[in-house]
Amino acid sequence: MWQYGLDLASGLAARGVEPVLAVMGPKPDAAQREEAHRIDGVTIVETGLPLDWLSDSADPILAAGRMLAEFAGDIAADIVQLNMPTLAAAPPPPVPVVAVTHGCVATWWEAAKPGEALGTDYHWHRDLMAQGLRAADRVVAPSASYARTIARYYALDQAPVVVHNGRTPIAAPTEGPFPDRALTVGRLWDSVKCAGMLDRVAARIHVPFSAAGNPVGPHGERVELHHLNLLGQLDAVQLGRELAARPIFVSAASFEPFGLAVLEAAQAGCPLVLSDIDTFRELWDGAACFVPAGDEIALERAITGLVEDEALRLRLSEAARKRAAQYAPRKMADSMLAIYREALASSPAAGRVAA
Repeated sequence: MWQYGLDLASGLAARGVEPVLAVMGPKPDAAQREEAHRIDGVTIVETGLPLDWLSDSADPILAAGRMLAEFAGDIAADIVQLNMPTLAAAPPPPVPVVAVTHGCVATWWEAAKPGEALGTDYHWHRDLMAQGLRAADRVVAPSASYARTIARYYALDQAPVVVHNGRTPIAAPTEGPFPDRALTVGRLWDSVKCAGMLDRVAARIHVPFSAAGNPVGPHGERVELHHLNLLGQLDAVQLGRELAARPIFVSAASFEPFGLAVLEAAQAGCPLVLSDIDTFRELWDGAACFVPAGDEIALERAITGLVEDEALRLRLSEAARKRAAQYAPRKMADSMLAIYREALASSPAAGRVAA
């Protein structure tokens, strides 16, 4: 969400908007602050307010929603975008609200624990999501696949508007031969990322297989990894160096609302090996090697096949870069700006237009 927020705010600022980015959750580190301060026309406010998926109950999120609504009034905002729809369950600010759903506990649970009812500890989150999605003036999702999931799960009258994420490239691809190695990036502790399966594949392939990310989650979740080469949590500069070499980039995720790491890898020209799930098909069909989700034998064969076929790696690299160009921050900003204007035009409070 940090990268999404910066890329969107930067694109909006370039179009004459005055974005104020209210950061929730853990404080940005020094590298993140430096990155943010390089963007002209964007104000960053560190709120210290909690993230919904790290909260234990509805009360802190409702309080955060009220505080953000008050803050929007204090700065005379024309429109409010909430990247956690749960926040929209609080009394709204007196301006249009656009809720962008990048993921939620209930739909994650459905994918991570198929057939198992949502834990009672998370019913409050599901309820706030339902309220927030219905209270917002506009709802947006980063892929048509996830828009359908949200519409189905929450029985919405209409699916969210789709605005694909955009990302500023963090690496320029190198020239020359491809390295004989593989890389995965993400929340390794998250069971839908299937890091355990990737670890077993790493034990059987004959090239190094690295993983960037944390194997331990914020609630004590842990995945034991013995064969992947763990790189730890990388910042954008460090990850850019890894991607610039153009390793075979692997995502075996069983659930993904969008997948920014895949986009970053594609921009760098990495050949992509992806699980065959709806989101990845929507975004990367024709520009990646797909394997059935959960099939580690097929995954092993796909990685090995690419290692042995330089020409195929080159074709996939070029296809990934070409497709990635469609998911540009400027396009995301233009799409969101059109949604803002539409919401403002149909609002009883219309009159102050920021751009």
